[in-house]
Amino acid sequence: MKTLRWILITACFLYFSQLVAQNFNPVEKGLILAGDTSSVMRVLVFTAPEDLNVLNTISSDIDPSDPFLPLLARRMYKTMRDTANPGVGISAPQVGINRNAIWVQRYDKSGAPFEFYINPKIKKSTILNRKGGEGCLSMPEERGSLLRSYAILIEYQTFDGIIHTEMVEDFTAVIFQHETDHLKGMILPDRMREQQNSFALPLPQGMELFIKPSMGL
Repeated sequence: MKTLRWILITACFLYFSQLVAQNFNPVEKGLILAGDTSSVMRVLVFTAPEDLNVLNTISSDIDPSDPFLPLLARRMYKTMRDTANPGVGISAPQVGINRNAIWVQRYDKSGAPFEFYINPKIKKSTILNRKGGEGCLSMPEERGSLLRSYAILIEYQTFDGIIHTEMVEDFTAVIFQHETDHLKGMILPDRMREQQNSFALPLPQGMELFIKPSMGL
């Protein structure tokens, strides 16, 4: 009986220890420290096999208090706003680090500011979808038309470790969904293949209701 109890306790410890955010490993620190706040990081592209392996890997949470995180955030921002290929969002996997951290431009706020999110999660999403074109820094010459939930409930942390939740809508919600896809190891072509059998129901005055096959009618 004691042995079974010990096994259960050990299993629970191992399970919950995996849920605890960790610090950057030596390889990740090396990538972060390879430049200062004024230098961009190399953006991984899906056409390179080694890059694709990273892009298809599920990312893990990072400790918000990790001392290297602010530098990563600043370098990611610099990379995202590179005039050679500017974007409205970026994820840590796109610069070679499989950690849950993203930048998103908040078009739903005055001035459309860029904001950094640590360990973001989508907790809920609406059945109502919007369809629109999307691009990606990791595939700069490609675009795709995708269905995305119109509104999502997000949860994330800030540098102080505090957990926040809020509702995000419309194009800002699209950016969140695109970047969190990267954290799950999913890139734009994956979503396009997933939705290739989606269809739209015609409605009056040119409106369309988009239906995902997995949702039913």
